[in-house]
Amino acid sequence: MYQEAAAGYGAALDRLASAYEANPEERRDLLQDIHLGLWRSFSAFDGRCALRTWVYRVAHNIATSHVIRQKRKNSALVTLEVIEAMPDVQDHAYEQRANLERLMALIHQLKPLDRQMTLLYLEGMDAASIGEVMGVSPGSVATKIHRIKNILARRFHGGERDAE
Repeated sequence: MYQEAAAGYGAALDRLASAYEANPEERRDLLQDIHLGLWRSFSAFDGRCALRTWVYRVAHNIATSHVIRQKRKNSALVTLEVIEAMPDVQDHAYEQRANLERLMALIHQLKPLDRQMTLLYLEGMDAASIGEVMGVSPGSVATKIHRIKNILARRFHGGERDAE
């Protein structure tokens, strides 16, 4: 069962780890923790939900725990090495990447449950599937996603900091 999940959702798990952890070394550790947790979780998998739902639920729970541990351990400051490694601003691809990184940084600032919901949405999951993973109604998911998108858009374009 684990091999089927890893083969079918491996790329999504990579994206999920990248969305939760910016540091490449920490990201590898998180991805390893996700795979280990997923492998261990199948002893409790009873098929009452879809494999996809199970994989995302386990992965997001592990990633959320990781973020909480990391926030306790250290602050989210960018190192000088990361700044020095950035390419020149003249390149259009850099501008697109910078915008994506800025958006991901804004997503990283969301509360863990809001971040989880946003990442599931960005993975293309519908409100019903997200609700199943998170244990909330599809209507609540749709409303929350709408609010989160507005918050992110305001912060992205205006640099505002809202109360979540």
